[in-house]
Amino acid sequence: MRSLVRPLVAVVAVVTLAAGCASKAPSGSGGSGSGGKKQFVVGYSQSNNAEPYRAQLNLQLEYFMKQHPDMRLLPIADAHQSSATQVSQVQNFIQQKVDVLIVSPNEPAPLTAAVQQACQAKIPVIILDRSVNTDCYTSFIGGDNYEIGKLAGQEAVKQLPDGGNVVELRGIMSDQPQIDRDKGFRDGIKADPKIKIVADREAKWLKDSAVPIMQQWLSRYPKLDLVYGQNDPMTLGAYLAAKAQHRESQIKFIGTDGLAIPDGGIRAVQLGELTSTFVYPTCAKEAADTAYAIAHGQQVGKKQTLHTTQVTKENAAQLYKQYDMSGKIGG
Repeated sequence: MRSLVRPLVAVVAVVTLAAGCASKAPSGSGGSGSGGKKQFVVGYSQSNNAEPYRAQLNLQLEYFMKQHPDMRLLPIADAHQSSATQVSQVQNFIQQKVDVLIVSPNEPAPLTAAVQQACQAKIPVIILDRSVNTDCYTSFIGGDNYEIGKLAGQEAVKQLPDGGNVVELRGIMSDQPQIDRDKGFRDGIKADPKIKIVADREAKWLKDSAVPIMQQWLSRYPKLDLVYGQNDPMTLGAYLAAKAQHRESQIKFIGTDGLAIPDGGIRAVQLGELTSTFVYPTCAKEAADTAYAIAHGQQVGKKQTLHTTQVTKENAAQLYKQYDMSGKIGG
């Protein structure tokens, strides 16, 4: 498999923004900051703070936004995996007339109308990680989830040279990252027809949801060779269930997220709990920089695709050091 250690780069191209989407500098609705200078107000609706990836994204976004003194990030709104709650949050930000709105959609369809409302109100919208069913936004920032899934499938082929039984833990079924990672993974394992996905279930991106699912699979299948979890918490939940039955040494575990935090995927690879994972960038720095650019009248890329890096036993320590932000954000 080709080398996967690539720099974290945002593909930022100057493009013509979709009709009806705000592309000029906002008026600075936040009023004056220190010294009488204008402050630009940013609202962010997060799909679910309970996921470690998203909690880390929040911390990093707060840090990177503070690097721009004339930008003010309002308290991050947590949708608690409720699309109805998130629609209400977005509408509240619209009523506040924020200068830039950032949204990590819980689900695409329910958030589409709310994003269009922001667009119609001439509020620039940055979509992070998960898509909506409209192009009326200013910029989308996220990874290539199909590619990440395919790389995970290729790693599964490498780990199972004689084939084997695989189970897949999936995120929220309607989420585009879930759909793309699943398709990518299935395409990745096509190289070996002896690899079979014997079961897959929605675990909603959560460790606590993955544990009982894995317990059921362990009871049902006397031979399981590999778990593919579409994020690290679900994969680690499966690992804990297998460990409780003393079967963890018989199974390979592949995840995605690769957070450089004590209970994250990179450390789990170092400890031998995960066989491998893939860094899915938090998008926080790119979101802060894009919000700043928009607020100051600069055009930004309609789509910014961030690259991934595979985490293995050999490079885990170096990657942890590279991505660790604990000295800056205390997380």
